[in-house]
Amino acid sequence: MNQPKSPASLRIASYNIRKARGLDQRRNPSRILQVINELQADVVALQEADLRLGARPAAISRGLIERETDFAVAPIARNDVGLGWHGNAVLVRKGISVGKVTHLDLPGLEPRGAVHLALSGPFEVDLIAAHLGLIRRHRVQQFEAILKAVASDRPTVVAGDFNEWSTNRGMEPLAGRFEVHVPGLSFHARRQIASLDRIALSAGLQLRHAGVEEGPLARRASDHLPIWGDIALA
Repeated sequence: MNQPKSPASLRIASYNIRKARGLDQRRNPSRILQVINELQADVVALQEADLRLGARPAAISRGLIERETDFAVAPIARNDVGLGWHGNAVLVRKGISVGKVTHLDLPGLEPRGAVHLALSGPFEVDLIAAHLGLIRRHRVQQFEAILKAVASDRPTVVAGDFNEWSTNRGMEPLAGRFEVHVPGLSFHARRQIASLDRIALSAGLQLRHAGVEEGPLARRASDHLPIWGDIALA
């Protein structure tokens, strides 16, 4: 990653880390953190950040994050062992403060959720970090649920694994309120064929630059490649 961050912008990244299990089938949290450090992001939305069993312990320990990055874990988890909510976690760089955090239950057959955070950095913005379902009609319902949580007067970013293979279908609920941006082909890390991971911006925000981290380490660390976008006030 060698793209410098745009001035007066906030770099928001999204990364499905597959519970820190790489394409070599090894669970390697440090490798994931190396990739995250390369993004030079201010905020990182993670999907599959917690394991699915029992109390859903973190795939990457808080101590390791503190030792190997300049990020803090946003206060999302409702227990002492996980990082997030339905696997959604958010890392914030020092200098970015987190205000109100809201947990969103999303409809559908699979247990899915999103987290809504009020952030303050170079400017105030809300972030909704989400990992949507595998079935399109459920994703449409999930977008509708997310929209109900969005305040009309707050600039808002929705970032995450949208799980949508189409380039022009499945995100109809966002039309008129959000502009969906596709930083690039983020899946599969070995052979990039789909833009499952996306960023959507409400009115009042603009995307200055965006991309996909395609370095050799990212291609081994997870089945998804991380995306990023430099976001500024319009």
